[in-house]
Amino acid sequence: HNLPHHQPTAITLTHPHHNPTHHLLTALAHTATTWHTHHHTHTNPHPRTIPDLPTYPFQRQHYWLQSTPGAGAGDVSAAGLQRPDHPLLGAVMELADGDGFVLTGRLSLRTHPWLADHSVGGVVLLPGTALLELAFQAGLRTGCPRVDELTLHAPLVIPESGHVVVQVSVSVPDEAGRRAVNVYGRSAEDEETDGEWTRHAEGVLCPSTDEEPNAETAAAGEWPPPGARPVVLDGLYDRLAGAGFVYGPVFQGLCAAWRDGDDVVAEVRLPDEGLADVAGFGVHPALLDAAVQTVTLLLADQQQAGLVPHTWNGVSLHARGATVLRLRMTPTDTTATAVRLRATDETGAPVLTLDSLLMRPVPLEGLGAGV
Repeated sequence: HNLPHHQPTAITLTHPHHNPTHHLLTALAHTATTWHTHHHTHTNPHPRTIPDLPTYPFQRQHYWLQSTPGAGAGDVSAAGLQRPDHPLLGAVMELADGDGFVLTGRLSLRTHPWLADHSVGGVVLLPGTALLELAFQAGLRTGCPRVDELTLHAPLVIPESGHVVVQVSVSVPDEAGRRAVNVYGRSAEDEETDGEWTRHAEGVLCPSTDEEPNAETAAAGEWPPPGARPVVLDGLYDRLAGAGFVYGPVFQGLCAAWRDGDDVVAEVRLPDEGLADVAGFGVHPALLDAAVQTVTLLLADQQQAGLVPHTWNGVSLHARGATVLRLRMTPTDTTATAVRLRATDETGAPVLTLDSLLMRPVPLEGLGAGV
């Protein structure tokens, strides 16, 4: 550009031996300071044609798209990996010395902001339904789509800043075709220092039995079932928050429930905030978590509602991408902390069957230690 009463000034915007972004920003900064210096040290014959620099602080607002789940993995094929195309996973690798597999992913509140809606004891926890989803994905990729058992050992905390790395390992099959599965996690700090991994879940995957889902489904016949008594849900999420379980909009999917004898039948819907990546999941963790919340309605004292999944048994996924579930939850013990679950879509087609889910209290103190 030409500055008034000054020799023409040329500033290069690129240089073959410099970082292009750094060089461009440096050049623009130099242009701005040169313009500003000249304007204040030379007589300007056309004062209205040259604007002054702003006197207010620059507003630091991003104009680029935020990273989406799975973003940042780059071309993992260049490292001999495969992209699993799943919101919680970034790469999958078959081990060369056998028939084992490893699936990995990186989770943070920046790449997965909906996880912030699942807060327990003041910290964000990866829901147990997400650990089950990881086991499902491992099974689908290794010919073992049924989760025969999955026991959760330690909560996986999602930090306010930074990330955690998850790793799902699947063993070679035994004579019956069953495979061991383990889910590990490691914080960003431990990753930098080669710190230890924490095992958050372990279980067994098995081949499908090819049996048809049980005819006893949540939506068999009329909906809701004749004679079922409505359950008032007003204030439910406030009571859960009082017990230390703060559910944001994505996890507030329990919208209607009825008592039918000893059972609870209910309808859960994935809120609009969770619809963006629902197609990538077998079943969205927030939708299944809303189904698990139904256990609260079976408890005689809802003030003791601080329960989380501990052991899943006999879980089969029959359809992917559901946004609405109609379910029947049946207690299998006198305390209602062990239940059986059958879930369908709105047409009555099976989505998920669960032989047994054991719930346990979670100690709220110390959940955020070391995070």
